[in-house]
Amino acid sequence: MPKAASQRPPRVTPADAIELLRKEYGPVRWTPRYDPLSELVFTILSQHTSDINSGRAFDNLLRVFGSMENVAGASLRDIEDAIRTAGLAKIKAPRIKETLEKIKEKTGAYDLAFLGEMSMPEAKAWLKDLPGIGPKTAAIVLCFSFGMPAMPVDTHIHRVSKRLGFIGPRVSADKAHDILEKMVPEDQVFPFHVYLINHGRRVCNALRPRCGDCVLAWGCPSRDQFLLPKKPARPKRGAPEKKRVR
Repeated sequence: MPKAASQRPPRVTPADAIELLRKEYGPVRWTPRYDPLSELVFTILSQHTSDINSGRAFDNLLRVFGSMENVAGASLRDIEDAIRTAGLAKIKAPRIKETLEKIKEKTGAYDLAFLGEMSMPEAKAWLKDLPGIGPKTAAIVLCFSFGMPAMPVDTHIHRVSKRLGFIGPRVSADKAHDILEKMVPEDQVFPFHVYLINHGRRVCNALRPRCGDCVLAWGCPSRDQFLLPKKPARPKRGAPEKKRVR
């Protein structure tokens, strides 16, 4: 027989997560980081590297070229040299150049401010039509430059959301964006994003989550698999037993 509702273990809701993680990490306020075109280029640089390295590469890119228009007109070798600290320069340089050229071709300028006048679905679709731009990058630009209720999903958010049962175990990061956006009110999407990322970095680690220190552990459906004591290793067949010391 199925358990009565009162006997089911409690589950953390997105609202619970926001409330408890706000107490844990403090209040979150949205402030614009870069203009939308710079945000797009910065996000390309940030792929598969640390925030420190991508920040250095972005700052150096602007120091060397002065503007995105100059970046678009530069040679691939010069762009590669400028962004080398971000890693994968031979992949990121042509992606940046091609993206900037495509924006100029479509709009006649190196500017994405017009996206702020679109609805979020329209702006997402426009960005994802650019070469190599997926749901995560589009969400980052709309979230961090315009304050739209877009939910960027990185590896930390994807992992924490799965463990908490907010998304199914087979839901990809690309599909998780739209699912998680709809779970909270629009004005809570940005805090939801920040809190889950911080929690994934500080507590809900990939290999060794610190469930004993987690303020959401009481209602996390994945908690038991990490808190259960490990069974002693079974001795291999034929291995000599250790002699007891008397």
